Amino acid sequence: MAEQLYQRDVYGKTLIELGKINKDIVVLDADLSSSTRTGIFAKEFPDRFFNFGVAEQNMMAAAAGLAASGKTVFLSTFAIFASGRAWDQVRNTICYNNFNVKIVATHAGISVGPDGASHQALEDIALMRVIPNMNIIAPCDGPQTAEAIKAAAENKGPFYIRLGRPKVPTLENKGEFKFGKAQVLTEGNDIAIIACGIMVAEALKAVENLVNKGIKARLINMHTLRPIDTEIILNAARTTRGIIVCEEHTTIGGLASSIDEVVSGNYPTKVIRMGIKNRFGQSGEPLELLKEYNLTNVDIEKSAEDFLANR
Repeated sequence: MAEQLYQRDVYGKTLIELGKINKDIVVLDADLSSSTRTGIFAKEFPDRFFNFGVAEQNMMAAAAGLAASGKTVFLSTFAIFASGRAWDQVRNTICYNNFNVKIVATHAGISVGPDGASHQALEDIALMRVIPNMNIIAPCDGPQTAEAIKAAAENKGPFYIRLGRPKVPTLENKGEFKFGKAQVLTEGNDIAIIACGIMVAEALKAVENLVNKGIKARLINMHTLRPIDTEIILNAARTTRGIIVCEEHTTIGGLASSIDEVVSGNYPTKVIRMGIKNRFGQSGEPLELLKEYNLTNVDIEKSAEDFLANR
């Protein structure tokens, strides 16, 4: 059985690793350091950690000031607050100036679970993707979280890195992580499935089941949503019968919209969107919610079968 890891734990440990190498790295949090795991960095480097309390807008503005002074800033809070409550400051103080601020948002998507709709960020990618200069990564597991954090540290400019709350399985044989370049996890020309974040593991289960039914699906881990890998998307459009997009996010403005924008202007093909469709989240256990919103591997498998049966 694949190792299960909290992406948040990996994030905290990676901050320690980077902090030892680069003394200009500072970390900010909005009174959630035990949940986001930035508290690990705070214990190791207390003079380079700042808790802003429940004042996310102020934290974003302060991050811009620190970045303007030459610091590499990592800041964290829940995704709903990082993207929604502080959007004005992210746009006007961080991204407008192209500052070196890395927003690592945890507790994204419906898999937050019992906290319910008020804490389930289903629109965060859309909100961040629309801002010029913003880079976006949604890693699929623990090890890829570490790679994403390191990529953000190595590349200048604003980043939004989307992490979940629950443990996620570690996926094997992903290949080398390259910022801006998607990964092909399985080969197949019947249909392409493009996923990000925790949906990659669900999609992989579906692909494995489809093989037993004689359907060969190409699974693409689109870990970087901005800049998006247009080459791999267009190749999928040209060489498969269609694309299914899986995301733990509204189907408006996120990964599916990104795919649509690429294929519609270059090589139009059928794109099926699997995500949250015009609904808020709700309280429940993560697996229950994935079932409620039709985002399980069973749902993906059925979507692929139905799609191919009607083509």
